[in-house]
Amino acid sequence: MELIVVVGGNGFLGRHLVQELCKEYKVISVDNYLTSSDGNLLKHPNLSHVRHDIIEKLDIKEPIKAIYHMASPASPVDYFKYPLETMLVNSSGTLNLLNLAKEKQARFILLSTSEVYGDPLQSPQSENYFGNVNPVGPRSVYDEGKRYAEALTNLYNKELSVDTVILRVFNTYGPGMRLTDGRVVPAIINAIMSNQLIPVQGDGKQLRSFCYVGDLTQALVKTLESKNPGPINIGSNQEITILQLVEIIKKIAKSDNEINHQPARVEDPSNRCPELTKAKTYLDWEPSTSLEEGVRLTLKSYGLDI
Repeated sequence: MELIVVVGGNGFLGRHLVQELCKEYKVISVDNYLTSSDGNLLKHPNLSHVRHDIIEKLDIKEPIKAIYHMASPASPVDYFKYPLETMLVNSSGTLNLLNLAKEKQARFILLSTSEVYGDPLQSPQSENYFGNVNPVGPRSVYDEGKRYAEALTNLYNKELSVDTVILRVFNTYGPGMRLTDGRVVPAIINAIMSNQLIPVQGDGKQLRSFCYVGDLTQALVKTLESKNPGPINIGSNQEITILQLVEIIKKIAKSDNEINHQPARVEDPSNRCPELTKAKTYLDWEPSTSLEEGVRLTLKSYGLDI
């Protein structure tokens, strides 16, 4: 049975991917548990766990089919709390994993982010858009960390012939997100479950697109056989405002919680929506779960009676 290494395997996306991969592969989940807990690890006959911080060299003795680099704080709450760790995991950590991929002749799959586009001046964002990022702004630890990781991954592909793929992941939601994650969907659900005011940053007219985690996981699995190094956008291209999102979740949850408008986050993007032609062409993938259905599945996972 072939081996796949998932770094950041105990995070929100990592756990979903690991569960799917274990159906066909042997999987090693690597995590330092900085933003997740080791108290409820996934269990499967094909799965083993390694506690390790990838800013230090990772040694794997066995042959490896692929390495997924998913390790990084990913929400503003987390990367504002751990700014140096965020920069290092995306720089030194990426370098260490690329060297491991080169040594093992394994496919290296980098989970980058829509944050590389910054506060975009065009919408939807295609992969050839260079972005609008402040390199010394408060969000730069994540934005520029991922941009550096992309540049290094591309260099190893072009100059050292390492088999790499860059995926730019847009807003994703679903079962398993920490309610204190700080991202918008769990923040709304947490407020409803706690019978509190629903926090909305700024006027709530920011445009976003939300992809259900089950759909996104299928894109990640398909990347194992993709022949295109990317970057490739992964996400939903159905735009809505944050206020519209709040109303959809409130309706499904049968909630009458009021909104509490809070100061807008500094340099919070005004819009975020992927152009998906490359995903459709090279991965034969596009999202299939409607926002309403994804919200229902997510609310049920938190025990809400809907």
